[in-house]
Amino acid sequence: MTQSIAPITLTCGEPGGVGLELAERAWEVLRTELPFFLIADPRHLSGRVPFKEIADPSDVDRVIETHLPVLSQSFAGDARLGSADPKNAMGVIEAIERAVSLTRSGAASAVCTAPIHKKALKDGAGFAFPGHTEFLAHLAGVDRVVMMLACDQLRVVPTTIHIPLQDVAKTLTSELLEETIRITVSDLRNKFGVASPRVAVSGLNPHAGEGGAMGHEDAKIIAPVVEKLAQEGMNIAGPLPADTMFHARARAAYDVAVCMYHDQALIPIKTLDFDRGVNVTLGLPFIRTSPDHGTAFDIAGKGIAKPDSLIAALRMARDMAMAQTAAKAAL
Repeated sequence: MTQSIAPITLTCGEPGGVGLELAERAWEVLRTELPFFLIADPRHLSGRVPFKEIADPSDVDRVIETHLPVLSQSFAGDARLGSADPKNAMGVIEAIERAVSLTRSGAASAVCTAPIHKKALKDGAGFAFPGHTEFLAHLAGVDRVVMMLACDQLRVVPTTIHIPLQDVAKTLTSELLEETIRITVSDLRNKFGVASPRVAVSGLNPHAGEGGAMGHEDAKIIAPVVEKLAQEGMNIAGPLPADTMFHARARAAYDVAVCMYHDQALIPIKTLDFDRGVNVTLGLPFIRTSPDHGTAFDIAGKGIAKPDSLIAALRMARDMAMAQTAAKAAL
């Protein structure tokens, strides 16, 4: 059991999805390995594993080896496995808010979030955010956050995310790329314990533009940012042809790959480790991880959902919290 950090808070996400059953299965694997507690309505749990309601995160250590610790959150509706009930929207939102508050106060060391259903939140509570990440940034009071996907073999960051491919070139700017890289490097140092992060920056076009024969964005937008940051002392290389960045020998040369668009970053990591990828939000004043999958309504309650990604997300939250504690102690 990890004793050097406060427990990790795990939000229940959408009660009709796979989040709660995966929390129960994660507890079976991790109960003697790391401290965490679930924020959920006890009525929604399956009862397949023993659980105990706690009054405070400080109760976790005395409970977790024999019971899943649950910090009770009241929900208006029942858990309808396989679908989302908008009645539960406020409960889902309040669980996230509570997790952030506990983490920022120091009562918890990190936030790990189970998947939400954005339409149900909008229908039931007028949720005005595109997703978890934007809501967390709002709660933290920050304007810019970065999405990282990570597994044991690879960390990737897409500079542009959920936009059409035809819009990538006009959205990509030197300012956006520089800010993305700076946030990434800062959190690798402070939350992952990587003292001098090695950054590989992909090109946008095939062969990183091939001297302008296949586009000019690589030379005009990407290369100047890489040169500027290298002159500041950052360990950075690029723009690199994306098609040669992700084989094993290439991956050994860097700690993170900063890519230009969604699929350029996510295809290689999901190919390498589809079941254990972790979504990490960088740029927040607290640690946030999440499994890299959705609510999976089609398999909710059937006992076939894999807990691997949630387990990896909790372990990564633990490792990041320990690295952050060590970094603060070294100041």
